Amino acid sequence: MSAGGFTNMENGRAQFPFPYQPYDIQEQFMQALYKTLDQGKVGIFESPTGTGKSLSLICGALSWLTDHEEKSRQKTAALLHEGEASLSTSSAPSSSAEPDWITDFVHKKAERDLVSKLKEEELKRKTREEKLEMIRNNVQLKYAMKRKSCEEEEAFKLLHLSKEEETEAQGDQEDEELVIAEYESDDESKTRSRFRGAEDDTDDELVEEHVNKIYYCSRTHSQLAQFVHEVQKSPFSKNISLVTLGSRQNLCINEEVLRLGSIQRINDRCVEMQKNKHAKPHHEEGAKRKRGPAKAVCPYHKAPALQQMRDSVLGTVHDIEQMLKLGRETHACPYYATRLAVPSAQLVVLPYQMLLHEATRRAAGVQLKGQVVIIDEAHNLSDTLSSIHSAEITGAQLCRAHSQLTQYADRYKSRLKAKNLMYIKQILFVIEGLVRVLGGKVGQNPQSQMTQTVSSAGQQGSEAEKVLSTSPMMQVEVFFMALTNSNTDGRVLVHRQGTLSEGSVKFLLLNPAVHFAEVLKQCRAVIIAGGTMQPFSDFKQELLFSAGVGEERITEFSCGHVIPPENILPLVLCSGPSGQELDYTFQNRDSPRMMDETGRILSNICNVVPGGVVCFFPSYEYSRRIVSHWEASGALTRLANKKKIFQEPKKANQVEQVLSEFSRCIQRCAVDAGGLTGALLFCVVGGKMSEGINFSDDLGRCVVMVGMPYPNIKSPELQEKMSYLDKHLPHSGGRSPGQALIENLCMKAVNQSIGNDAITFTIITDSIVGKIVRSVFICIGLNLPKGRAIRHRGDYSAIVMCDRRYARPATLSKLPTWIKSRTSTHTTFGTAFAALRKVRNKSAHESTHNKLLSCSKNIFICCL
Repeated sequence: MSAGGFTNMENGRAQFPFPYQPYDIQEQFMQALYKTLDQGKVGIFESPTGTGKSLSLICGALSWLTDHEEKSRQKTAALLHEGEASLSTSSAPSSSAEPDWITDFVHKKAERDLVSKLKEEELKRKTREEKLEMIRNNVQLKYAMKRKSCEEEEAFKLLHLSKEEETEAQGDQEDEELVIAEYESDDESKTRSRFRGAEDDTDDELVEEHVNKIYYCSRTHSQLAQFVHEVQKSPFSKNISLVTLGSRQNLCINEEVLRLGSIQRINDRCVEMQKNKHAKPHHEEGAKRKRGPAKAVCPYHKAPALQQMRDSVLGTVHDIEQMLKLGRETHACPYYATRLAVPSAQLVVLPYQMLLHEATRRAAGVQLKGQVVIIDEAHNLSDTLSSIHSAEITGAQLCRAHSQLTQYADRYKSRLKAKNLMYIKQILFVIEGLVRVLGGKVGQNPQSQMTQTVSSAGQQGSEAEKVLSTSPMMQVEVFFMALTNSNTDGRVLVHRQGTLSEGSVKFLLLNPAVHFAEVLKQCRAVIIAGGTMQPFSDFKQELLFSAGVGEERITEFSCGHVIPPENILPLVLCSGPSGQELDYTFQNRDSPRMMDETGRILSNICNVVPGGVVCFFPSYEYSRRIVSHWEASGALTRLANKKKIFQEPKKANQVEQVLSEFSRCIQRCAVDAGGLTGALLFCVVGGKMSEGINFSDDLGRCVVMVGMPYPNIKSPELQEKMSYLDKHLPHSGGRSPGQALIENLCMKAVNQSIGNDAITFTIITDSIVGKIVRSVFICIGLNLPKGRAIRHRGDYSAIVMCDRRYARPATLSKLPTWIKSRTSTHTTFGTAFAALRKVRNKSAHESTHNKLLSCSKNIFICCL
């Protein structure tokens, strides 16, 4: 797997296998990553969007894994040689009171045991490598197995048709299946695992020992797919065993199950089918068997087919689409086959939730002890941990759960054990208490129970359908499990709305470090990477120090961008064209003067900037108000005379259509010498277009950020978080931890906007690629667009932050290093506008020489 460069691991690597000549910052990134993994530390790595972070992670981490495996082999061989040599020689005379033959026997036995163990491990390793090599090379066997699976599929279809002709079972038999077995609580039976279930012997044979591996996780399946594609392009693609884990909704190939739609229904149906598979008939002696339809089992969950697909997954790197295709060809379930492949895989790719949630991690067969974990796009890691371990249940769900559980207890009370009835009554008692807290009563329609006088019109249809599609008892279980957290680490929030059905009870986790601590404790090394990780100090305080990690175990790495310093022009603008001071505080941003000044800024930009302009607003409500004001004042008409205006759609499924029309409009304007010079797109920070979308070349010549999307300070969740931090974290710099949280949320959003928008816009001609990291809070959102404009060495961009508050040293200090060092402050609009005109001239010059190879320049303007 290595392509040279193997040296003493303590001194790092001389060179790394790479698909092309890496940039200097990529070399530095891989060297720092290699040393961090080798020393078993926790590393925080920051590499701006467009600097090849994913490929650097892949080549650096897999180079270390290759060398680590080679070093382990050499160490094993040396110990084995030493042990065999020791066994072949006689022992020296012993000075102990024991006879020499006893001492010699004890020593020889220990050495023989060690040698036997080493030989066994070496044999397992060789067998595993030979098996993978056979899988990769034995194409004929693959085709033979494929033909066999097709024959099995035809046989299954015939069998399924015959089963449909059987008569229905009587009600008593169905009822018998609904009576729960006797339950023992944790206190009554601590030795029994609640996760243990009946399994076939064939399933046990598929379980293998875990090898040294790297777990890579990111937030979305699309990000994971992009990472797998990078692995496929890397020098390691032919020799690495990679498996991608996902949810049933993403990996299921059973059309009958997929038609259920809801992920909860898909999960429930899958579990039911596995239960039917493992169920064994038990009839009393002499009793007549009742004839009925065979219980449905999944045709894709068969040991031979699962084993075949597992081997194929380990033999070649597959993304999710390729695994789905392979599953249909082999007639095997990708969801279960990938889990069987985890022990033997060297690189496991999985979503955040699967790694950060203990129960989900255990169910997926993920073992972290002594392994390496890489968490990418980790700028929102704290929020993700809190979200995963928080839970909310509505009044409607509580009432439905109470009704269902009451009916169940009444129907089967004569068949249930007394202990089970007691547990059911305990659950009902807690549910009734939660309903009372929301101001309602059980046994009545929750939609008709008014808990407080409000003008709310009730729950919208789509939200109501979402609630109904989720099992209420499952929600109750999740909520109860969340309450098992320590009361010092979370809060229970009660939201009373107009009716009981709209109200909710929420458990909010305030200390995410308590769940991250187990990951940090078990793993050999943990890498926390992202395009924008600043400020490091607060990240370390909240997630690392609070989890018991010492400063000596933490390493930090932050690099600049691949572009030359002269290719980026960050500006802080303190006033608009008419001299109006730019102060977009909550008190001032709604004033007509501020809205008019914002319109004049955009109008000036559209006059000089060709192609596409993307304008971000802090919220949907502010976007609606300012656009309405421009319509009334005529400013929107003036903007439309220069650029066609697009707005972020309300529905997520319309985003692709809007972006396509936005792109086509810009392409037409570049060809036609008409009145329009491009297009203007209005978006919202943290909205549908603030993540997973990048604007290249002419699509994003300028990014305008209007206002700072601060979080709602009156939010009960945020107030509880601030109160918790003030109580448990030390004060610094004359600010409370709660105040620092607000500022850090703001600057995180700013850095994400800068790091993902202003630099990605120009990488690939006429395509919308890459990603912009979503941020719920202001600072996450403001930094998102900034990284979308510069994506390669020849790229160039201007970043203009329009708010006098940006000139404050404390604010500037929290910008990414590669932007902060090049930022200049302008107290008047004229000097900044002159710099922007130079950008336009450079863009025109580039287009004249070579439009396809030109390095697009993006202008990022934050009107804050």
